Amino acid sequence: MDTLKRTKVKDLLCSTPGAEVLAKGWVRTKRGNKQVKFIALNDGSTVKNIQVVAPCDVIDEETLKLVTTGASLQVIGTLTESIGSGQAVEIQAKEIVVLGECDPMRFPLQKKDTSLEYLRTVAHMRLRTNTFGAVLRIRHAMAFAIHKFFNDKGFVYLHTPLITESDAEGAGDMFQVTTLDLANVPVHNGKVDFSKDFFGKKTSLTVSGQLEGELGATAVGEIYTFGPTFRAENSNTPRHLAEFWMIEPEMAFYDINDNMALAEEFVKYLVQYALDNCMDDLQFLNDKYDDGLIERLRSVLGIAFQKVTYTQAVEILEEAIKNGQQFEYPVHWGTDFQSEHERYLVEKHFGKPVILIDFPKDIKAFYMKQNEDGRTVRGMDVLFPKIGEIIGGSEREASLEKLEKRIEELGMSRKNLEWYVDTRRYGTVPHSGFGLGFERLLLFVTGMTNIRDVIPFPRTPKNAEF
Repeated sequence: MDTLKRTKVKDLLCSTPGAEVLAKGWVRTKRGNKQVKFIALNDGSTVKNIQVVAPCDVIDEETLKLVTTGASLQVIGTLTESIGSGQAVEIQAKEIVVLGECDPMRFPLQKKDTSLEYLRTVAHMRLRTNTFGAVLRIRHAMAFAIHKFFNDKGFVYLHTPLITESDAEGAGDMFQVTTLDLANVPVHNGKVDFSKDFFGKKTSLTVSGQLEGELGATAVGEIYTFGPTFRAENSNTPRHLAEFWMIEPEMAFYDINDNMALAEEFVKYLVQYALDNCMDDLQFLNDKYDDGLIERLRSVLGIAFQKVTYTQAVEILEEAIKNGQQFEYPVHWGTDFQSEHERYLVEKHFGKPVILIDFPKDIKAFYMKQNEDGRTVRGMDVLFPKIGEIIGGSEREASLEKLEKRIEELGMSRKNLEWYVDTRRYGTVPHSGFGLGFERLLLFVTGMTNIRDVIPFPRTPKNAEF
């Protein structure tokens, strides 16, 4: 018996009946009568449970009393063809060992259905539910697919710094990093003396690895980053996190058209990968939360994304307003689109994903390539149903003169950007890139509606548990 190796539930469910097996997992439910108990066992390898049949004349009463929802078990028995509906095989138990007891009166996850709101209050336990097991497995699959996509294309995975002195977005909402004694902060000429700090200057957690990514792209051609980013934006919404993950490819010798083509290929690849490799979890989420999920995922494949200029989009939205469409936020040339505007374009007007291009330069970052009209830049946003913007990117300004002028116009400090400007000073090239918010992607792929439910340990205003 010592040589019997554990088989995961995922593998047991597609195994041929007849073998003696060892399974380990947590009890989802237990039911039965005085003759036999039926235990649903899950080990996290799949959303599906395996049924353990435990005859009361084989498994002693004291052991069965400890088999409660949440308890962990080791089960040895014979894999047999299942008589009941719902599964092809089940385990006829010969021996059950309770590895970890679970007090049914105190365990926060009872077998009754629990809301996502309630689960956020017991976030340390919610990962054990079917819902969050499915989300975590899909999250893993998408992370693997991202690395595979870029690796197969010959991109270099670049690790950009988490601690930085630059604000790539120019937004200013950054978490400061310091080792100064906050009860006795050193001051010089009425200002905090950062020369006394660990790095000798003011530093923060990164909001983007893009600027450093451009250094890599102008060295090895094509790079991508994939790591955590941080925004100290005081937003308590279903769309915002203070800590989230970003994928940011940067490519030398790519213009805006190359950039759009790569972004479209990338997201289609990820959606196809999810459909090919995560169908059990997607079907569970489709059935439980969003009955249009799988159909919506398939809808973005096999069609070309609609390319629309910002100016054309404004005209479409203004026409919609004239015809009675109501928006919470106003629309006119020069405004930044809100999620409601983006979703109208995708869901109501075009009925497909949209790539918006040629934005007013005043609402976009300093590094975007300026168009000949002097008013717009070669930015691009990829818009998806239910989400709005899922990717933001641009062709980068390759002209040293134009980049320097734009930095000056915006009153930005050159001191922290001289290294970045050097990429245009020495061997500048046309280059492009974009950023995909990993959790935004997961909202689309899982059908979940709150971004806090697609990351294991959400960081939001006034919330940094664990």
